[in-house]
Parts: sequence; structure tokens; C-alpha cells
Amino acid sequence: MADEMVQRAQRFINTTYNNGATLGISKLDENGRTGWPVMYALTRALQYEMGITALSNSFGPTTLGKLGELYGKLDETTVPSANFCRIIQSALYCKGYDGGEIDGQYNDRVKAAVVKLNQNMGVSGTYPGSSLWPKVVKGLFNMDAYVTVSNGSDAIRSIQQWLNGRYVLRKDFYIIPCDGHHSRDVAKSMLFAIQYELGMADGVANGVFGPGTQSGLKSHTVSLGTTGVWAQLFTAAMILNKRSVPFGNFTATVQSGVQTFQSFSKLPVTGKGDFQTWASLLVSYGDQSRKGTACDGVTMITPARAQALKDAGYQYIGRYLFNPSSTSLPEKQIQPGELATIKAAGLRCFPIFQTWSRSADYFSYNQGTADAFRAIEWAQFHGFKSGTVIYFAVDYDAMDGEVTDYVLPHFRGVLRAISENSGYRVGVYGPRNVCQRVADAGYAVTSFVSDMSSGFSGNLGYPLPTNWAFDQISTITVGSGTGSIEIDNNITSGRDTGQGDFDPGISLDGLDTDLDKDAYGDALLQDVRTYLDSIGVPETGGEGWEADDDWVTLGGISNTKAVELVLSADWLFTSLARQLKLRKALIQAPVLWELRKLNPFDVAADEAVKAGLDDDCSTGWGQIFAWVTIEARNYCMQQGIINGTPLTNDDIASVWKQLNEDPTYNIRSVAYLTIYNAHQLGAPRPSLSTTPAQTQALLARYNGTGDDAAKYGRELIGLYNVLENYNILSRAQ
Repeated sequence: MADEMVQRAQRFINTTYNNGATLGISKLDENGRTGWPVMYALTRALQYEMGITALSNSFGPTTLGKLGELYGKLDETTVPSANFCRIIQSALYCKGYDGGEIDGQYNDRVKAAVVKLNQNMGVSGTYPGSSLWPKVVKGLFNMDAYVTVSNGSDAIRSIQQWLNGRYVLRKDFYIIPCDGHHSRDVAKSMLFAIQYELGMADGVANGVFGPGTQSGLKSHTVSLGTTGVWAQLFTAAMILNKRSVPFGNFTATVQSGVQTFQSFSKLPVTGKGDFQTWASLLVSYGDQSRKGTACDGVTMITPARAQALKDAGYQYIGRYLFNPSSTSLPEKQIQPGELATIKAAGLRCFPIFQTWSRSADYFSYNQGTADAFRAIEWAQFHGFKSGTVIYFAVDYDAMDGEVTDYVLPHFRGVLRAISENSGYRVGVYGPRNVCQRVADAGYAVTSFVSDMSSGFSGNLGYPLPTNWAFDQISTITVGSGTGSIEIDNNITSGRDTGQGDFDPGISLDGLDTDLDKDAYGDALLQDVRTYLDSIGVPETGGEGWEADDDWVTLGGISNTKAVELVLSADWLFTSLARQLKLRKALIQAPVLWELRKLNPFDVAADEAVKAGLDDDCSTGWGQIFAWVTIEARNYCMQQGIINGTPLTNDDIASVWKQLNEDPTYNIRSVAYLTIYNAHQLGAPRPSLSTTPAQTQALLARYNGTGDDAAKYGRELIGLYNVLENYNILSRAQ
């Protein structure tokens, strides 16, 4: 929502500083909305007015030092110019305070705003009155909030204000937000506070949980009856970890809360703020000397290594289902005979699935679906039993917005495919925030937490996820000689104990693979176009279209476009074919045909259903009716091919909507309909060895029965053969 005074502040910058050119920036949008572009511009303007020549978006040591050197503090007696004051007034408005009329006057309205700002920051005891001190100015020129926002905790806000008030005069301590939310800055400020109380001098204290800090904390166990600053720091750490205890003295209520926290974190339940408890509250990895009972790694478990791990007290081993690289980390994927070795040693294994997953652009609903199918396949190949939790990796520091936009849709795809196509369960590997948000969305039953990455923003300021199963805290080496193995050491909660027995596994021989589009894409397109033209299907238009129809506007798809769409979903056709153990051309051919044959009558039928004038029609890529999709899916559920709740006619509307809007749901339904059609014909379930005659009969049944269906089958078997020719070439590579 636009704010008139913020808009005036933007206009002031533009008119005073040559539309930003003087400051080395572009002209500000005068939209009345606070944001980093405005704060950066005001920071540069402040630097310019102080005579700093190397202007920067950062309010760093140079800006802070110059401010103190020139003015000491800012008030009506020290503000050097009207424009300097206007910058202060503009910044106050961008923070939500009354900055007066942006008229260059440090008047009573500005003074009242500064008093309120100091109070909100928690520094009014240190900085009484209406003057702006350098560190307060630094806090004014950023996007931190000093009031509780977005359902923040008032208890956390009080901790933030307390930290500011107590430590603001220390050299390297800067004012932190007072918004009621734990964060990276707050977590670091807690470490600074502890270091200051341990007696570390300015310049020595660095906000890092290093050996000196750890050694000092070992001498500061707090327990029932402890009062003073150490009790305050400990209860603050508890509150920041979302533990409902009172701030201040170590009371019986605090002791009870500590016991609950220790039990949850699998620490010794002492009820005291001992070193391990301090460590777990302050940094994600906690006390890295803790010995876990689980581990994970990229090295094959041999009998000697299995014995070394068992002797060291390990019970659960995380291993990777699949390694997309044939050269990097050659033992990362579970090796032949390895699970038998784990079983023979009395150990258990939990599987991890990761291909890339190290940047936001990897994650999407479709990629999640593809990963799920691949994980199912490899889990079955290795022999993991139904009920196994597979941990899907988010192996980077995902920002909260990226979790919303990329990671959650990805896991929605993972869960849907895993739930529908297997008996496996979904776990998530990643930073704390990722794990908790995926769990809160209902997409993962347990979490494997990458807590070694303590600097990740998704770990700093976030408590251990409520459904954590494995907590990765350190990298160590176990064993010696042939038994030596480097592992990631994990604490376990008991929520997942992996698998100690395995099925024989399945063969992946002869299954379809992704089409090599670089090698065969152009040739396939040309052969499809040639075939379609030979049976009277031109590049555009044709049956169902009138000469004066607006072909594109009405949704017409050319031969070329139909092929492009099918190839864009090649990953899904491949996944379904491999999962169902049939030829993917059997799914591709009707989808490509129906896409190409889309005509104005189909478009009109869709619009009628959307308008509530009809209940059902053939729709989407595969032009399927909802009623037949329900029959096909129910049959596949009955046969144990897919999982789900049986559908009824009451589900027609929701099924039709998914068929119409979600191509992945539509294509999957085509595959299940193909299996159902075999049942309708009294024919064997389609497989890798289905004969050409059986294939043609299945393709014909896709269009019903009778002469039209027979013609449909004759036309599609030719298309099937073209597609299968290139699938054969890809399989042979």
C-alpha cells in the first residue's frame, strides 16, 4: 500500500540528487513503498552529504565512523544542513515513524519519533532523549523492524530489546531487529553477548562459537536457583528456541522446560544448563563431540567398515539410492552386495535420494514428480521394503521465499508420486527451516537435518524441526586400516530406524530411457510429420476445422507443436513406462494424437463444463473423460498398481478439473487407462513384450469400440511405431 510520505521521500531523493545520478543509482520509483532501493538511496545520500566519495549501499564502518567523527550525535544542534535533516526525516518515514514535513527541520515531531525509535530498539536507557547516536542511525537505514511484525513473539522481542540495551556500547555489537523473530543477526548477537560476559575484549569477541567460547561455557553451567546475567542469557536462548519459559532467573519452570528440551534433542536429561545444552541452544550442530548412533556417507560399507561402525556404536547408516555421475564419487550409490553386508552386521540403512538439488532453480513440481519416480525405481532395485522413508535432499541454503516458491511445490510433486505409486514414505534432508516447512505442509513424515551447515540462514535462528529423525552434526573418521571410513556423524531421535532386511530387488533391464533429444529430436519430429501427412493429417488444420476458423485462437495445435509438447514431458512418459513396466510409446501415441486433433468442438466442450452447463467431457492433453478416468484409476487401485482412495461419481468435478489443468495428472491417467483398457479387452496387462497386434488393439480401445475405434487403432499403430523406433535407439545407448 502506497504511503504519501514515503512517496515524498522518494521524490526528495530524485529531485535533490539528479534522479539518482549524483548518488550512482537509477531514479527511484515514486510508488510510496518502502524497500531496499529507497534505503540504499538514503544511505548513499547520507554518505554524499558527509563528503564520502566512494558511495555504497552498505552502511558500513566508514559511514559509521565518519558519522561519529563529524557529529558525535545528531540533533537540532548538530545536523549540518537541511538536506541532511531531510534524509533523516525520510528514513524515519520509511521506518513507519513521523518525520515531520521533510522540511529540513529537526523539530518536535522528529524528536518525538527519535525518542520512540530508541524505546522500540531497547536503547533508551543508554541513549535517553531525542538525539540520534551513530549505531541508532545505522539501524534506521536498513529494513529491520523494531516492533513486533508478522505474528512475531513479544517474548522474543523483549529479548532483542534487552540485548540491544545491554550491549550497544560494545564496539562490534550493532542494534539488532526487535521484530519478535529469531534470525541470523539475533543468533550472532547472543554469541557476542556470551563472549562479552566471559570477559572477551572488543576485537576479540567475534560472534563465533569457537574454542574460547566453548571453553568458557563449560564453566558456566546454570541450574535451579541461578540468578543474574547467566540465567538471563540461558533463558533468552531457551525463548529464542521457542521454549515457553520466563526470561530471567533459573526457576523450577525453567528447569522443567530444560528437561523437555533435552529430551526432545536427545541430550542427557539433567534439567541443567550444562555445556551440551548451551551448545544445542546456540548453534545448530551443538556439541560436535557428541557421538551419534547414525551416520551417512558416500563410501561403500564393506564388512570391515561395517564392523568398525558397529564397534563405534553406530546402528543406522544413510546411503544414496542413486548417483547420476559415472565418475564423481564412484561409491556414493549403494553398491552391489552392500545392503547384505549391512544386514549381516546387524546394522540398518536409511536411503537418501539426491541428484543435484543445490540451487532454487532445480526445484519444481515436475522435478519433484520425476525425482519421486526415480527414487521409487532405485529403492525397488536395491530391495527397500514398503514403508521405508526416503530422504529427498535440499542441499543448499534455501531462502524462505525460495522454500515457498520452489521447494514446497517440489515436495508436493514428490509426495503425490510416492503416495500414488509406491508404499514408500517421504522424508526431507535439508536445513532446519526447509525441513520444518516441508513437514508443516504435510509433505514429509520425518526430517534429516543438515545441522553441520551452521551458517545457513535456514539453520540460524530456527529450532530443531519437530519431526527430526537424524541430526547431522559433524564429519569424523571411524576405524582404521581397511575398516577406516569417513562419515557424517548423526544424532538420532528414534522416529526412523531405517531398514534391516531387504527384498531381492528388481531388474531395470530393457526399460525405456529418456529420449536423447540432441541426437534424435529433429529426426523424430520429421518422421512424425511425414507419417501424419501420409494419413491425411497436415501440419495445421484438417478434420474438425473450417477454413475460416481462427485456428490458433481456438486452441489449434500443429504437428510440430504436438511433438514438442510430448517431448517436453518425456521425463514423465519415461517415468510412467518404467514404473508400470510397459512401452512408453503406448502412452505417448494417444497423447500426441489427441493434442494434434484438438479442435473447436473440444474447446467449446471444455468451456461448457467450466461454466457449469455440462458435468463432463474429454479434456486435457489426453482428451479423457473424468468418468472413465475414475473407472481406470479405481481398477488400478484394486489391482494394487497405484494407491489411493476409491473415487465415485461425486468426484467427477474434481477429477475433471485436474485432467483439464494438470498435464501430469492427465498423462498419468492415460497410462492407467491403458492398463484398464487391457482389462476391458480381456487381454494381458501391457508389458515390455506386448505384441504389435495387442498394442494396436489397446490403442483402438482408447477411442472406444466399433469401426471408428478400429480406424483409430490403425492410425495410431503407425504413430506408435515411429515413436518406438526412437525409443529403441535411446534404449540401446
